[in-house]
Amino acid sequence: MAAGAADRRVGDGEAAWQAGEPDATGTGGGASPPRWHLIGPLQSNKARRAVELFDVVETVDSLALARRLDRLAADVGRESLPVLVEVNVDADPAKSGYAPDALEHDLPELLALPHLRIQGLMTVGRAVPHAELARPTFRHLRQLAERLGRAQPGLGPALSMGMTDDFEVAVEEGATIVRIGRAIFGERPAP
Repeated sequence: MAAGAADRRVGDGEAAWQAGEPDATGTGGGASPPRWHLIGPLQSNKARRAVELFDVVETVDSLALARRLDRLAADVGRESLPVLVEVNVDADPAKSGYAPDALEHDLPELLALPHLRIQGLMTVGRAVPHAELARPTFRHLRQLAERLGRAQPGLGPALSMGMTDDFEVAVEEGATIVRIGRAIFGERPAP
C-alpha cells in the first residue's frame, strides 16, 4: 500500500475533505501518519477548515487568501502553516494562481506574514498530448523560483509541479513535489 512508502506526504484536492478529516487509512504497523497537503482550489470560506485539517496548503493564489490563512493559523494556535504559492506561469484563464509579475510584487508581504511559512511555488502544467510539451511551464516556474529566491531568500526551495502524465519532465526541470495519485491509485470513480 502507498501509505507504507518512505515518503508520507499525501495530497487531497477533492471537496470531500470539507466534511471531515482527510482519510488517513493505511497507517497501521506503527508507521507515522501521512502529512496531508491540500492541492485543490481553496475558497476563503473553507480556509478555517483547511488550516485545521491540513499540514500544508499548496494553493495560495492571492495575498487576500494568504492573509486569511495567516489570521486563521494564529486563531487556531498554529505557530506556522507551511504553504506553497500557486503560480499561473502560462497565463491560462482556466487556471488559478498568481501571475509572475504580481507574485514578484506581493512576495515581500507574503514572506512577512508571521504564521505562514512560504515553502516554495506550485504550478499545474499545460494540458498537452505529450509530456514534453509541458516542459516550458515547468522550466518557467523553476527560473522564476530561482530569480525570486535570489531577491527574497525567505522563499523556500520547494517546487510542486508535474502530475501522473508529465511528472518525469517536471522532475527533470527541478520538481521537488509531484502529484501522482492516479499513477498509484488509478482513476477516481465517476460521481
